[in-house]
Amino acid sequence: MDAGKFLDDLLKKPESLDRLATALDAGGLFDGLPTTVRRVLFLGMGSSRYAARVAALRLRAAGIDAAADYASTSLGYPPDPATLVVAISATGGSRETLEAVARHHGVSFVAALTNKDGSPITKGADHVIPMLAGPEEGGVACRTFQHTLALLLALFDQRVGQGVDGALVRRAAEATQDLLDRRSDWLPGVLELLDGPHGVYTIAPAERLSSADQSALMVREGPRRQATACETGDWAHVDVYLTKTYDYRALLFPGSPYDGQAMEWVRERGSTVVTVGGEVAGQAGGVRYRHDDDPGVALLTETLVAELVAASWWAHG
Repeated sequence: MDAGKFLDDLLKKPESLDRLATALDAGGLFDGLPTTVRRVLFLGMGSSRYAARVAALRLRAAGIDAAADYASTSLGYPPDPATLVVAISATGGSRETLEAVARHHGVSFVAALTNKDGSPITKGADHVIPMLAGPEEGGVACRTFQHTLALLLALFDQRVGQGVDGALVRRAAEATQDLLDRRSDWLPGVLELLDGPHGVYTIAPAERLSSADQSALMVREGPRRQATACETGDWAHVDVYLTKTYDYRALLFPGSPYDGQAMEWVRERGSTVVTVGGEVAGQAGGVRYRHDDDPGVALLTETLVAELVAASWWAHG
């Protein structure tokens, strides 16, 4: 793992997204997937599971039976010919995912979503979906996480009978470029506001919980700082207590009907909240970017703020 190369990986996000958008426009990435199945089951670990959980929620909201399991569970859904299994691993070698998907080979239809051609996860798969994120020289899943989300959103469109194209991904590329171009304006202030003695907390609505999960992971994985994610509504039940005794500093991704509930406690206890993509009463600072009023763009883009924070802390110790 390398801090400088991690930053380089982040700077390549817009061009990488543009390539993915072109591939989506060309079609064919999902050709061969069964058109009628009873269930969609996502398997993965780490950031792969973060993305899958959001995708499964969207499918369920559309009336499609879908679940995102830890690949490591021993109590997952049994193999079933009526199940489409989407096994996700950027490297294609995650041990837990390989062992979980092996139980489905020859019974369920297995689609492998990976960034590495010919990797172990493609062996025995009925279909391979390439992430097309390019190599991540920094050793951190950043572009692959973003591409996983983008492809799972496209898969949702395919499952519900909508057209699959690269329009959303192109808007996300524009939003990503905007954040990168203006980072000298917003990043120093965010770094100062979040740099406390008790770590960073990330908060997002259930529909975009992957943003909180991935953001916290970036802070842990790169600079090795304490960071924990929480769903916005659940925050008042599980994390509010920390504002009583900690110098509590959080990155909030607005959009939950329970933003105000959380911010009441933040204001009362003098905690520090930085928002990404919107404003809430009582925030200490905020970062806006192009197209941030589009929930799909937000889902694909907003983790870049924490990634750049992590890259800076990592580079400077």
